[in-house]
Amino acid sequence: MLIGLVTKNGILIVEFANQNRLKGMGKSEAAIYAASQRLRPILMTSLAMSLGALPIALSLGAAATSRVPLGVVIVSGIMFSLILTLFVIPSMYSYMSSNKKRSELDEPEVTLQPAEITNRETADDKRSNLTLTER
Repeated sequence: MLIGLVTKNGILIVEFANQNRLKGMGKSEAAIYAASQRLRPILMTSLAMSLGALPIALSLGAAATSRVPLGVVIVSGIMFSLILTLFVIPSMYSYMSSNKKRSELDEPEVTLQPAEITNRETADDKRSNLTLTER
């Protein structure tokens, strides 16, 4: 549960930073912008999960001795992972990401003109109209 949440948040920040880099931002600028834009969703999911586990951490009763440590670990782990997600992942992204442009940016995009499309369609139609003896 905890690993899944941290992984999801980390992937979202890195993917958002990669999209910003494709738009022309620098490494650190893209990482900071991605973390600031993903702040609210990350806070909402982390707080909802930790507040949901809070009754386990505050439990009273017969089996409280076995539940309280589990609840404390869940709540403190989520809060610690929130700090790591918001600060460590963007800093590691700006440190470890490469300065090179992606190969997608280096290759020009090929677009067909309307005349090329009609020529290609007529050539395909001529080939499909051939009989078996003509092929």
